[in-house]
Amino acid sequence: MGIGNRAAMLRIGMATVASGALALAAAAALTGTAGAATTGAAAKVAPQVTDTAPAADGYQFVTLGSHHDRTFNQLLGINNEGVIAGYLGSGAKGHPNKGYVILPPYGQRQILSENFPHAVQTQVTGLNDNGVTVGFFSKQNTASMSNNNFGWYAIGGHFHEVNFFTGTPSNPPVDQLLGVNDHNVAVGFFTNMSNMNRGYTYNINTKTFNRVLVPGAPGLGPSLTATAINNRGDVAGFYSPSSGVTDSFLKLANGHFTKFAISGAQMTQAFGVNDSDWVVGTATFSGGVTHGFLWHPGTGFILNVDDPNGVGATVLNGINDENDLVGFYTDGAGNVDGLLAYPGF
Repeated sequence: MGIGNRAAMLRIGMATVASGALALAAAAALTGTAGAATTGAAAKVAPQVTDTAPAADGYQFVTLGSHHDRTFNQLLGINNEGVIAGYLGSGAKGHPNKGYVILPPYGQRQILSENFPHAVQTQVTGLNDNGVTVGFFSKQNTASMSNNNFGWYAIGGHFHEVNFFTGTPSNPPVDQLLGVNDHNVAVGFFTNMSNMNRGYTYNINTKTFNRVLVPGAPGLGPSLTATAINNRGDVAGFYSPSSGVTDSFLKLANGHFTKFAISGAQMTQAFGVNDSDWVVGTATFSGGVTHGFLWHPGTGFILNVDDPNGVGATVLNGINDENDLVGFYTDGAGNVDGLLAYPGF
């Protein structure tokens, strides 16, 4: 959560947006598509999945990032053309987030800056195959890293601010777009004054919002962050079903809702989903150990998809239809490095 304090909570702590995988920060503060993906209140929640599997083999890892900052790069999304969304800069005072996209073949000349006009900080969090990018920006870069956040999308170099209308925003306000599909439906969340995250979808074409809710939960349900959406309208993310618990979910376009968690993990957070419903994310264990995971509703977990240079300190954020993965890890020197992983299976 770059624009705030996400590194401290790994994408967690939305009210205090910091550096780190954006979604991870949402868990700490935890907290419609077009159509059914955010509806289906009558649908039944599927049993929680707690399967674990051996570490995944066969991935080839490449470290990527801007040489403008060799100490802090995070890669947050990848489309089917191999274009990657990310940013540099920890978000600490004087070290602001600066967004970019990386084009194949991933040389330094293929790293293109993308920042919301006149913003102090920007993160590019997601992109589709048609040139639409999404993210969030801040007008601040404070020492406390408790900065305001505002969502945005860009088409053809033209930026548009997007914020869910709420009469009870957090202070400072927090609103982020985290993913977008090829139908121009984006997903994200805002934080309310009770520090609850509220997930939503935003249709860029029709300028309409829909909430992402847990079926059967009273009221607006628990604190929830929607992090990714595929072309089928299936939404992935994570939520807090009870105090101190963070589980992941996949909500299909037909309203079917599956929650899942890795056994022994303190937090299971889904950050990306492809069109085959492969979900990528990160599990956090005691001592702050983080391992990447792959999950599919019909297959179960593939755990410990860690960069070999950051075993136990890896966060996975994005996946495309080739099962290419992006994310970041913390290396032995304490630097945060972007990663790209190619599957061998």
